[in-house]
Order: sequence, then structure tokens, then C-alpha cells
Amino acid sequence: MKQPSSIKRSRMVANAAIYVLLTVISVVWLIPFVFILLQSFRVENTWQVGYVLPKEWGIDNYTKLFTDTSFLKWYGNTLIIACANAVLQTLMVMLMSYGLSRLRFKGRKLLMNIMLILGMFPGFLTMIILYWVLKDLGLTQEGAIPGLILVYFASSGMGYYVSKGFFDTIPKSLDEAARVDGATRFQVLYKVTLPLSKPIIIYTVLTAFMAPWADYIFASYVAFGTSSGYNVAVGLYSWLTKDMINNYFTTFCAGGVCVAIPITVLFMLLQKYYVEGVTGGAVKG
Repeated sequence: MKQPSSIKRSRMVANAAIYVLLTVISVVWLIPFVFILLQSFRVENTWQVGYVLPKEWGIDNYTKLFTDTSFLKWYGNTLIIACANAVLQTLMVMLMSYGLSRLRFKGRKLLMNIMLILGMFPGFLTMIILYWVLKDLGLTQEGAIPGLILVYFASSGMGYYVSKGFFDTIPKSLDEAARVDGATRFQVLYKVTLPLSKPIIIYTVLTAFMAPWADYIFASYVAFGTSSGYNVAVGLYSWLTKDMINNYFTTFCAGGVCVAIPITVLFMLLQKYYVEGVTGGAVKG
């Protein structure tokens, strides 16, 4: 049987090894971001260079980004999509999750199983038919922004898993007590359940808000070469073509920094609720 001092020593060694491993992983993970940040301040406007630290520092790339490109237009497009998606998708997911968690109706299990099976298929399988549907509605190219909002919102109901798991952790006795006191089903949701669901609501808002910023494949497919319909991912990637990368690589890096800053700050401010929402929803529903 191990002595307490031996157990303590073994625990300290294990913790030290874990911290070292996590530190190495963090450094490797941060290297690309540090590289992009440094390159965004490089005045030499060329693509490939044999050094990491800029020889000349300046904000020329940021000046060019905001004055000589369509970055602000793309940024505004993405912000509109992200805000609309955060509101609409959160509303849809909360209602779907609450209904599946609290209500019992015929076909409930079948509906959940169908959505689970459909969620296993990659979304790329529907890209062609979605494009033609949106095209018939006039929601491609110049109308890509409302088209993307429609697609993101329409498919959000199947992402109910985490939220439903969180609602399952809220005792149903609270609902029953409120109903005994004369509350309607909506009042139970609005005055009892939602105030207790702040972590999962913020988690859903954050994930819905952040998703459009990184969507390149479907967004480029819907915009189809029309600059006015680009989001930031598609717009910035257009500068990495063979003809443009030499003149726009450092500007691309500056754009990447500008996109990352507000999302990172928002996530850091709300990460407590994000973690609570994930862990609270990680239960068997």
C-alpha cells in the first residue's frame, strides 16, 4: 500500500506532465495565429519571405484594408448574417429543445430518431438542390445574404441535442408547481425555465453567432463570384489566388486579425456560460 507522501509525489508528477503537455499543445496551436499577427504589420508587401519577424513595421496593411478594399462590405454582410442567425437560431433551438424535453406526444421518439439520422449525413449532399432552390427565390449572388440566413435558420432545429440535455437537468417539479399556481405553459417557459437556462442560451447564441464567420464552402457557392454577396471568409480567400496573393497576402493577414479580435473578446467574456452550457447539456436525454 502506497504511503500518503508517495501518492502525493505521484500526483505532482502526473500534474506536471499534464501541464507540460498542455503548454506544448497551446504553443503549437498559437503559432499560426502569432504568424498572422506579425505578418499583418509587415510593410514589405510580398508573399513569401525567409523570416518571421517583419524587417519594417507599420499599419499600412490595415490602412489598405479599410480604404482600398471591400473588406468593410464583407464584414458588414457577415455581421448581419451572424446577428440574424444568433437570434433566429437561438429561438428555434430553444423552442425545439424545450418541446422535446418537457412535452410528451405521439411520434416524439420517432421525430428525434429521424433528426438524429439526418444529422449524420454531411450537409454537402444538399448543396446543389439548396443552390437551385435559392436561385429560384432570387437568394443567390447579390441576394446571398438573406439566402444564407434562411438556410442557417431552417436547419437549426436539428441541433437541439445539447440544449435538450440541459433542459432535462431542470427539475420538472418546478414546472408542476408553477402550473398548480395557475401559470400557463408559456409562463412556465418564460418565467421559470428560461431564467434557469442562461448558460445554455448564451452557449447557443455564441455558437450561432460564430458559425457564419468561418463558413466558406456554402457561402462561396451561394455568392458565386459576386463580391457584394461575399462574407469575410469568401472575400478574404479571394485574395489568395495566384494573381492576387503577392499583393494582398499581408492585407489578408490584417483582415484575419480584424475578424478574430471581436469574436475572441466576446468568447472570453462569455466563456464561463459557454462551458456551463456544454457541461450542463452533456447528459442522457
